[in-house]
Amino acid sequence: MKEPTARELSLDILLSVTNGQVYSHIALRDVLDKYAYFEKGKRSLIKRLVEGVLENMLLLDEIIGQFSSVPVKKQKVVIRNLLRMAVYEIFYMDGIPAHASVNEAVKLAERRGFRNLKGFVNGVLRSIERNRENVQLPDSLSIRYSMPEWIVDRWTEAYGKAKTEELLQSFFGGRPLTVHLAKQLPDDPASQASRAEAAVAAWKAEGVRATPVETLSDAFFLSGIERLPAMQTFRDGLFFVQDLSSMKALSEIPIQPGMQVLDLCGAPGGKSLFLAGRIGDEGSATCRDLTDAKVSMIRENVERCHLLNMHAEISDARIFDPAWESRADLVIADLPCSGLGVLSRKPEIRYRITPQDITALAALQREILSVAVRYVKPGGMLFYSTCTITREENEDNASWLLSTFPAFTRLKEQQLFPEAGLQDAFYYLLAQRR
Repeated sequence: MKEPTARELSLDILLSVTNGQVYSHIALRDVLDKYAYFEKGKRSLIKRLVEGVLENMLLLDEIIGQFSSVPVKKQKVVIRNLLRMAVYEIFYMDGIPAHASVNEAVKLAERRGFRNLKGFVNGVLRSIERNRENVQLPDSLSIRYSMPEWIVDRWTEAYGKAKTEELLQSFFGGRPLTVHLAKQLPDDPASQASRAEAAVAAWKAEGVRATPVETLSDAFFLSGIERLPAMQTFRDGLFFVQDLSSMKALSEIPIQPGMQVLDLCGAPGGKSLFLAGRIGDEGSATCRDLTDAKVSMIRENVERCHLLNMHAEISDARIFDPAWESRADLVIADLPCSGLGVLSRKPEIRYRITPQDITALAALQREILSVAVRYVKPGGMLFYSTCTITREENEDNASWLLSTFPAFTRLKEQQLFPEAGLQDAFYYLLAQRR
């Protein structure tokens, strides 16, 4: 059987993602794991094409629409995604000759059973190639940054045009991998330093570059990674992956050894992993999620990181568990949300989410919060967070929580916006029960 080309695999991923079957980071991971033996350049091309097309899809469709006799929305789904890939190559990948991108797209159309549309594909792409310097784009943030207009309008109303454009820009470009050492820090500052130095040396031996995060102990930027599961230090549980914004927010919680932590929607377990290293062996972190698949991810991380004070459970966060009533020192409620803060990792979310979804998610969050508050002991804390940028899911729900449950007082509330190439957006409310 003939080995698939990078463009064939990219097309398959785009078809599954644009059909709403899977998230792009999962589809990419699965394909790159399956074809781990591919040379680095081929693997890089797959990743670049998939991420580039999804990040720029509305812009690519605008360009295609100017040269196609068939409206983009009426094109065959295979042809539409094939054209997007080729146009992305023509405009954004200088290392690939434009004529090669056109030829490969025509060949791929034929291989996928659209021999009768070879001429259409060739004609559209040749026209775009000849006129690439003269393409006229509308003066629209929505088209320029491939963000649905209703989202742009909401952000502009809330934050102004300049801040909105800054937000839109931040979702493009590479983002470094941020990780945290997995085990509890020793009390001795000298031991802390030696532990960090040992980790950096171990990464260097694997050909990975590590840069400490200046504002957070035991946090690092890693670069030069080909495949995370292939790293011995990862398999040995030296570290876990966590976004910088999440680490910054969690570091604001006044953690004490011996705390009982309950994480309600915790998969894959990053927040509990972060906290488990700080509460000590006398404390415990219970990390829950809804399905066996999600809880399996948590358990894999717990076992990999050798944490004896953390365990995972299947649980529906909407259903009250009397065993935990007024028992937790800290409840983590990182709740299902629209995900508009993680578009650098899941760019397709922008095309899937609707205003109606946001309304429904905000209601779901209130349903879970109504249960979560019952687990917090007097003097304990509730940490409510999302990875999105909507008032309904963030500030409005925080106000609702504090007014509906007056026993809780605000300790800190913050919306962390993404910095270009650095972090996701993250919102959190830290409240304490009297």
